[in-house]
Amino acid sequence: MAEAQFLLLIGQNIRKIRSKKNITQFKLAALCDFEKASMSRIESGKTNTTVLTLYKISKALDVPMSEFFSE
Repeated sequence: MAEAQFLLLIGQNIRKIRSKKNITQFKLAALCDFEKASMSRIESGKTNTTVLTLYKISKALDVPMSEFFSE
């Protein structure tokens, strides 16, 4: 898998989980203490986010980080 595809996979998985939990991008960004634009870039696979950011998102969504990496 190419790097760009991997980032897109992570972003899509975050978006799916967030949508299932009926949380908006704005709300999730606020829970993680960063800007909505940052969340948008993560979900669209346009940024190589840090492990700490993924950790914050996993805690806010109440899921293990491994959920972000499943194909």
